Amino acid sequence: MFIVNVEGAICKDEKWLVITRSSKEEHAGGTLSLVGGKVDVEGNTLDILERTVKRELYEEVGIEIKDAVTFVYSSSFVTDDGCNVINIVFLCEYDNGTAHCKSPDEVDAVHWMTYDEIMNHPKAPPWTKESIRRAALARKSS
Repeated sequence: MFIVNVEGAICKDEKWLVITRSSKEEHAGGTLSLVGGKVDVEGNTLDILERTVKRELYEEVGIEIKDAVTFVYSSSFVTDDGCNVINIVFLCEYDNGTAHCKSPDEVDAVHWMTYDEIMNHPKAPPWTKESIRRAALARKSS
């Protein structure tokens, strides 16, 4: 069985919204990350991934996005405690709100950073760089 995780890539004024994950987080605490989280079990439902990314962005950093989101890519990984995770990244369009640490158990800091700042940041893990790289390409082609 997999845990399903979604992340939202938002670029506004040529800066990407990233967070420093809380040091309390089990996986990758203290690193730069896109905002996202686990998909809840809802039974028979539609647009669960899209609704989840919208919910997570609002719950964690207080940002609202427009309804249309664009699939960027998916990947899988195994957490330190052996859980298999499918991660799905969506390109999202900012709609409303001021990004802030709304969920301190999950977010230590909120940043708007340029592509180069993220790619050169010492706390940006390879998977975050890959997500930003792919989201930037998707943004250019849309």
